[in-house]
Amino acid sequence: MSQQYAYDVLVIGSGAAGLTLALTLPEHLSVAVLSKGELANGSTYWAQGGVAAVLDERDSVDAHVQDTLIAGDGLCQEDAVRFTVSNSREAIEWLIQQGVPFTRDENVHSGFHDFHLTREGGHSHRRIIHAADATGAAIFRTLLMRAQERSNIHLLEHKVAVDLITENKLGMAGNRCLGAYILDRQTGKVDTYCASAVVLATGGASKAYLYTSNPDGASGDGIAMAWRAGCRVANLEFNQFHPTCLYHPKAKSFLITEAVRGEGGVLKLANGERFMQRHDERAELAPRDIVARAIDHEMKRLGLDCVYLDISHKPADFIQSHFPTIYERCLSFGIDITREPIPVVPAAHYTCGGVMVDNCGHTDVPGLYALGETSFTGLHGANRMASNSLLECFVYARAAAADIVRLLPSAPEQVELPFWDASQVTDSDEDVIIAHNWDELRRSMWDYVGIVRTSKRLQRAQHRVDMLLAEIDEFYSNYKVSRDLIELRNLAQVAELIIQCAMQRKESRGLHYTLDYPAQAAHSQDTILYPPQYLAHDH
Repeated sequence: MSQQYAYDVLVIGSGAAGLTLALTLPEHLSVAVLSKGELANGSTYWAQGGVAAVLDERDSVDAHVQDTLIAGDGLCQEDAVRFTVSNSREAIEWLIQQGVPFTRDENVHSGFHDFHLTREGGHSHRRIIHAADATGAAIFRTLLMRAQERSNIHLLEHKVAVDLITENKLGMAGNRCLGAYILDRQTGKVDTYCASAVVLATGGASKAYLYTSNPDGASGDGIAMAWRAGCRVANLEFNQFHPTCLYHPKAKSFLITEAVRGEGGVLKLANGERFMQRHDERAELAPRDIVARAIDHEMKRLGLDCVYLDISHKPADFIQSHFPTIYERCLSFGIDITREPIPVVPAAHYTCGGVMVDNCGHTDVPGLYALGETSFTGLHGANRMASNSLLECFVYARAAAADIVRLLPSAPEQVELPFWDASQVTDSDEDVIIAHNWDELRRSMWDYVGIVRTSKRLQRAQHRVDMLLAEIDEFYSNYKVSRDLIELRNLAQVAELIIQCAMQRKESRGLHYTLDYPAQAAHSQDTILYPPQYLAHDH
């Protein structure tokens, strides 16, 4: 039997953004934080590099803003960039108060607690605060521990969001978000969660691609659910491909942090020849899109499976102390990075576009917020600068929490919501279709909507995705939902939105590179898609 639950705030996603919001809300509010797998399964846990913030006395807000605008290739919204950067120090101080064990350096006096700051591509100063090379894990473990200490925060695992419940979907006059339908993977039932505020913090959609640095859950759930609920999405054509993912048959989604290049690592072909200087005068420290395109070009030109990232010219103890996680992981695959180069390939890493929000994380649907990689704030423009993404999570989560507290007293009374109707569906006997469609979708996106695009490739992708969407829709209508089916449905929906955005951009800019329009347009603007419900309501 399905259950109905009620909370003040429902947070879908248990990463940096979701946990920060829950911890920033006052203790008299009941908060449910949902994870569709184990709590640690999100992208936050695997983030290696760190958090960009203005912490050094020689650095400035203006310098960080300027670096971000340059990396964003003319598409960042300067007010969003300035808002994020101006709140960076306060966000870091909050993390330190929570107990995050950032790496210290007694030899460096930056004027900020003697923390070690590193530098990454696109940054003009050392401003990346980190916990060795496992910053995400350190932040996540700290925030999770704090959340477990709070009696008002309910951490719920193996809960998969199926869809949002809005007034519009219930045939009511407005379009306020009232809650969500959630699959309990342990009972197999779809339960109803009512909430005065719903927060989507589900991460990005990099699983749309065959090669990705992301964990399995990055299936664009929040973006797809928000679109179906009536939210605009923007700039989904800008998918960041991290230049250096470990290339090994048994290494699934393991990233080699940009800090390796920041500390002197160089990219080489199999014969030991360096190549980055042929593509950009900044060589290995060029922004990620340029490095990823250069590697893609060399691999296609020479028919290579991978290229190599070499830091073995540095002292062994330096490598082991700066990159202990990478050293251990590579060693487990028989690669000693103190003696030999690391085989790497580009992989889908970050979704720069997403659900449109304001500076409080509020979407077009009243009562619905989107945070982190799910959202489009205007911070990243056409290309995200390294380590700005975790910063965005903390700054916007704290702003959204304040907005929820401000608006909650005026939220309408929670109403009894209808239960999920499973009366017309049966158990599937053909789950192989899900696996085949999943594989076909990701291969099509990699081949046709990858690092280098053409109009013809995008049309091919559109044709494939249209057919898949029809098949998935029929399957969804007739069979009981499962995590695999829900993720496939969301991923196909977001893939269609990515393709639509890419087809609308008739230029090459930042992460969107097309051979048919290699030049950059003189005037450029965000690519905004409008769902039918948005157009039906008076905005």
